Amino acid sequence: MTGIVLNVKAIAFASAVGAFCGVVGVILALLAQRRAARAVRQCNDLIQGAIGSRGTVDPRALRDVAIVRYDALNEMSGQLSFSVALLNSSGDGVVLSSINGRADTRTYAKPVLAGQGTEELSPEEARAVRTARQGAGLLADGPAPSARRDNGSRRARATA
Repeated sequence: MTGIVLNVKAIAFASAVGAFCGVVGVILALLAQRRAARAVRQCNDLIQGAIGSRGTVDPRALRDVAIVRYDALNEMSGQLSFSVALLNSSGDGVVLSSINGRADTRTYAKPVLAGQGTEELSPEEARAVRTARQGAGLLADGPAPSARRDNGSRRARATA
């Protein structure tokens, strides 16, 4: 009879330890779930902050940049002239242009608001702004394809 009593006590003890471990496991699982939910919420807030105007990313920070190089004076001296668009996520910023020739250089700065120049933009300046807004890359060399044909025909006429 003593052996049966000991087995019953061992089973009861094992059951109590098992139940205790189960309760501790459930509590740890709930704590882990709360912590994971908090981490997901924080990540979501960071992502929303990067997209919207709140959070850790400053919407006024320089984000979109493009450079367009061209031969503004058709001097066949290479693409020494350039326009640089420096814009933030709202499309606000500036276009800097440098027109370089053999004898002189002229530099211009024009403000840009919401992707549009507040002053009239040259075709190359407008292309730099458009390229920057599209995120098509830092460097967009050369004139647009239609302008390339025009330059070639002018040169052909000038030499003929």
